[in-house]
Amino acid sequence: MRAALGLGANLGDMRSALNIAVGYLIADPWVGQVARSSFYRTDPVGGPEQPEYVNAVAVVDTRVEASPIRTAEHLLSLAQHIENELQRVREIRWGPRTIDVDVLAVEQLTSLDPRLTVPHPRIADRAFVLIPWMEIDPDFVIPALGSVAEVAAQLPPTDHEGVRRLVH
Repeated sequence: MRAALGLGANLGDMRSALNIAVGYLIADPWVGQVARSSFYRTDPVGGPEQPEYVNAVAVVDTRVEASPIRTAEHLLSLAQHIENELQRVREIRWGPRTIDVDVLAVEQLTSLDPRLTVPHPRIADRAFVLIPWMEIDPDFVIPALGSVAEVAAQLPPTDHEGVRRLVH
C-alpha cells in the first residue's frame, strides 16, 4: 500500500531532523520502500512570525497487508513517535518546530476522523507539500482532487515562488 508523508522543520538542524525522520521510516517493520524528495526551503504558512522551513515529502510502500485505515493509523502512530523522539514541542498552533511529520494520503482512503483526516485537509493549498511530492510521485492520485501533478498545476504561480529547492 502506498502512502505519502510530509516532513518539515524550522528549528535546529533542520536537514538532519528530516534525514533522521526518514531513517525512522526506513527502520519501521511496516515500511518497505521509501522515496524522499529533495529538500526545499519554504516560507512559513499561517501562524506566528517564524523562520523559514525546510520541507520534503516521503512516499512509502508498506510491507504489511492491512486495511487502508489500519495502515493510516500505524503511520500516524509512527509520525507521532518520530516527533516525540526529535523533541517536538507543541506550544503554538502552526508555530515553529524541530520536526513535523504529517500523513498526507494513504492510497484512496478518505477519513474525516478528527484524529486522522486523510487526505490532509489543506493539501490542495500547500505548495510546500505538492512541489516536493510532484518530484517523486506526480501520478499519485489524491482522493477527490486528482493526481499530485494536476493539483499542483492549480496552485497560483505566487505559491511556487515560496518553495525553493535546496541543492546541497
